[in-house]
Amino acid sequence: MSGTESCPVADAYNPRMQPQRNIIPAAQYLRMSDEAQQYSLDNQRTAIQEYAARYGFAVVETYADAGKSGVIATNRTGLRQLLADVVNGDAKYKAILVYDVSRWGRFVDNDEAAHYEFLCSSSGIPLHYCAEQFSNDGTVASSLLKAVKRSMATEFSRELGEKVFRGKSRLVQMGYWVGGVAGYGYRRLMVSADGKPKQLMRLGESKNLTTDRVILVPGPKEQVECVKRIFSEVLKGKGCTVIARDLNQNGILHYGKLWTHQDVFDIVTHPKYAGWNVWHRSTARLRSKEQRVDSADWITRKGSFAPIVDQKTFDRAQAMLPRHADSLWSNEEILQKLRGLLAEKGRLTETLILKTTGMPNPKTLAAHFGSYRRAYEAAGYKPPKEEGFRYEQCKRTLCLRQTVVKKIKEMFPKNVEITHASHRSHAVLQIDHSFLVSMLFCRQKRRRGKLHWVVEPHPAERGNMTLLCKMNRLHNQVLGFYLFPHMNEYRSHRSFRNDPWLRTGIKVRSLSEFYQAATGIRELNRSELLIAAG
Repeated sequence: MSGTESCPVADAYNPRMQPQRNIIPAAQYLRMSDEAQQYSLDNQRTAIQEYAARYGFAVVETYADAGKSGVIATNRTGLRQLLADVVNGDAKYKAILVYDVSRWGRFVDNDEAAHYEFLCSSSGIPLHYCAEQFSNDGTVASSLLKAVKRSMATEFSRELGEKVFRGKSRLVQMGYWVGGVAGYGYRRLMVSADGKPKQLMRLGESKNLTTDRVILVPGPKEQVECVKRIFSEVLKGKGCTVIARDLNQNGILHYGKLWTHQDVFDIVTHPKYAGWNVWHRSTARLRSKEQRVDSADWITRKGSFAPIVDQKTFDRAQAMLPRHADSLWSNEEILQKLRGLLAEKGRLTETLILKTTGMPNPKTLAAHFGSYRRAYEAAGYKPPKEEGFRYEQCKRTLCLRQTVVKKIKEMFPKNVEITHASHRSHAVLQIDHSFLVSMLFCRQKRRRGKLHWVVEPHPAERGNMTLLCKMNRLHNQVLGFYLFPHMNEYRSHRSFRNDPWLRTGIKVRSLSEFYQAATGIRELNRSELLIAAG
């Protein structure tokens, strides 16, 4: 289309249909999941720059979402920031340049993409799709083409999801593990295409070659013995809460923490402990809400891995395990138990409940009363205001962790990736694809009137570089950041004010210093190793 052709548009600057005049400030939005090289951020940036030069734009702002699915907007911080700037009037540009319709999003509901575009155009900042063969000028023809393109983008996601599902199903039926973390009692082993063992995979590691595969092998001996003990206790008629309480009383911890009803239940009910490879126990197609899948529709293969318990033991455990413990308790029965414990101990705490035989498990309390605080009050106990509630504190700590992780990722999008610990779903940071940084959030306590922070690194993560975060009393703010090369020498530590131990790490005054501090420690460690080797 030549620059002399024109077709006036009422409310939007249309460079393809108007002669070039003054340079127009514009923002570019870039998004890439992991689909193909053609959609790399660099390729998009190049195409947008060519478009801008041809039609009189100057890119003054960039929003990017690297490694983000286009199906939902929730996790796309770049798009959300763009929309916030536009709607709040903070935008310093007059147009938004996007590579094509699919980069704006592959939303399941086409109206969602239209809604976000409308927010921009109604604020006087139109979108331009730089690689499309139509002008986004509001005409009937362009509107129809855009609707078709949006439908095609959504259909692409559906087809891709179906291909991924079939591919993973095939791998499962070949005996390979595609289920994510190995879980308690197992470890992931990477094998070559011909089945030869290559190496045990550590926390956060992923295979590099597409031809390599992963299987499960029994993990540490103490974990394997603990799993066997759990199944044995179930066959004796014990429930998950009782088993968890017994393990805790005997000093057997679950990844360094107290066992819960859910931890035991997850082990007893997972067929992998009998050697089965099982996948598709839940589904969240196109980023929808996760739903449980009927066991008849699971993708399974018997005898894929070395079992920890035999099939007969596993089947008997399923038959004996109560599945709906919450329904076995009435509110009044729970309150009677709590009142009895209160009369005996003079107080109620989550730790006391976990350690006392015959008490309902924490999940049951939450299901009936919503929180520990409400259950305590219903039982006639008013705890001190300063007393923390682990359930509520954990929720705030998780929220705080997510906030810190998000900030670090946004500050260093090219250098920091988010992975997850094998023992929990919490985030671990992977720096430059070469090393991991764990995040340790430390709660406040008082001992003999002296304020301190409890430092309890997880056993599986002590060897990682660790970002220590000292929380306030409410667990909703970080008071200080410290970066340590590792935590190998500490199972636990009480860090009082002005603790000289903190000087063994680096004080990170702002998260903007995180990457430089982490890479600096990494290089220092390498230098020390070279000196020791030389």
